[in-house]
Amino acid sequence: MTGPDTPPSVASSGSESRRELHYFTLYRLFEAALLCLAAFSPVGIMLGGADPSLLSRLIAVGYLLASGALFFSGRRGHIVRQAAIGVSVDIIVAALAIGAQPGVASGVAMMLLFNIGAAALLLPLRVGMAAAASAGTALLAQHLWHLFSGDAPRQPTVEILMFGISYLALASLTTLVGRQVRLSQALAARRGSQAESLAEVNELIIRRMRTGVLLVDGNDEILLANEAAILQVGSAGEGRRLLATAAPELDLRLRRWKRDGHMDATPLQLAPDLPEVLPRFAQLLAEGDQVLVFLDDAELASRRAETLTLATLGRFSASLAHEIRNPLAAISYATQLLEESREIPESDRRLLEIIYQQTRRMNGIIEDVLSLARRERAQPEHVDLAEFTRKFVEDYQQTQPLEQDTLEARTTRTPIPCLVDQRQLQQAVTALVHNARIYGRMPGEPARIELHAHLDPKDAPLLDVIDHGPGIPEAVAAQLFRPFFTTSSHGTGLGLYIARELCLASQANLQHVPRPAGGCCFRIRLASARTITTH
Repeated sequence: MTGPDTPPSVASSGSESRRELHYFTLYRLFEAALLCLAAFSPVGIMLGGADPSLLSRLIAVGYLLASGALFFSGRRGHIVRQAAIGVSVDIIVAALAIGAQPGVASGVAMMLLFNIGAAALLLPLRVGMAAAASAGTALLAQHLWHLFSGDAPRQPTVEILMFGISYLALASLTTLVGRQVRLSQALAARRGSQAESLAEVNELIIRRMRTGVLLVDGNDEILLANEAAILQVGSAGEGRRLLATAAPELDLRLRRWKRDGHMDATPLQLAPDLPEVLPRFAQLLAEGDQVLVFLDDAELASRRAETLTLATLGRFSASLAHEIRNPLAAISYATQLLEESREIPESDRRLLEIIYQQTRRMNGIIEDVLSLARRERAQPEHVDLAEFTRKFVEDYQQTQPLEQDTLEARTTRTPIPCLVDQRQLQQAVTALVHNARIYGRMPGEPARIELHAHLDPKDAPLLDVIDHGPGIPEAVAAQLFRPFFTTSSHGTGLGLYIARELCLASQANLQHVPRPAGGCCFRIRLASARTITTH
């Protein structure tokens, strides 16, 4: 836990403070060696002018030993404690050295100046100021001792006071400067860590993007490629990946784009077993030759275009619905009146029948499109699928003219609980039955449709809409649920798409199940009420 007086070395990187403490202890070891040199060699006599005493030599040896111990212990342990002990030893040794050999008082006081400043970098402000005050007090005490003991001091009192003030000023200055440096280092470290994290996140996003991304330099070499791009380019991009080798057609489009700026929007298949892509190019830097190549999945782009088309169509159809249905209703009503007229020749009644059929078809198209625009949020409820199937068949037979067609329900006697929006399920099954009556009949024969409610081996509720018609070819089955896809000139291609969307809204799944015996089966797999838990 840090407070206002905690040094930045504690609050920031420990390695930086540890390195500074190491240099500080190394400097102290150099100071101790210099004192020993002055005490045990003629250098001391040359500098001090007198033969060093035994006490001076003991102090120098003791300081050397203490400095060595502080140097080796500084590699571990608490940094602030190490610095405090070290500067305390420096002050005590300085006071003893000045007392034992007053001639070197100015030099020792000057050397102590650096020790105080260096320690203040690592100590809290109050401790650093206390160390500086202690050093000044020690010098002043030695000066007063010599003054009152009758020895003539070699330094004036004002010099001692100036050293004390310098200790306090240097301690405060180095503490503040050191704190600012530490804060700047910590900020730079945080910013560097954030930049590294952002770079990792960006790399992960680019790597996991479904859009392929290639970085190509001016020599046509692929410098970078995310996972999607590697899958789309294929194994030809391994080794020294040249774009012309990995994807020749893509390389031609890139060269064409560099030459005239033309972006070809047609899908491109890089290999026979790879999906089609839509390439896009962008210059990485304004003055550079590196180009970013984006490879969008053509199927995903097509789905987005379909979604936008349907959304636009839904909004547009809502505004035009009344404008179209009103004259359409008038045409239908007028046609019915003309059919009742006895003055219409029999040869013209066929034309009236065609008009009436086409108006009904147009009305059906409008209903299908409007169902996309006004689709509401699903409200699931607990439903007995067996009872729903029986009731649906009864209601359909009463409200819809089946003529020669048949609609039967096959269910179990036991309830089949499921969770579904009953209103949306009713609309989806109605669309499937209507589709089966149109396409699920053999030529010249009535349609035979069955609704089969049952459970699969995993107890999931299933509702099958089965017809006995010619079935659906495999090539057509892959596109059944695409909007506006139809094999009939009279269809809209929205019936099965709307039925699937209604099922998805109720957490159900609609799929086509091939029947080897002939005919067609559309299966709705619903959510089981037994496995639903409320959170």
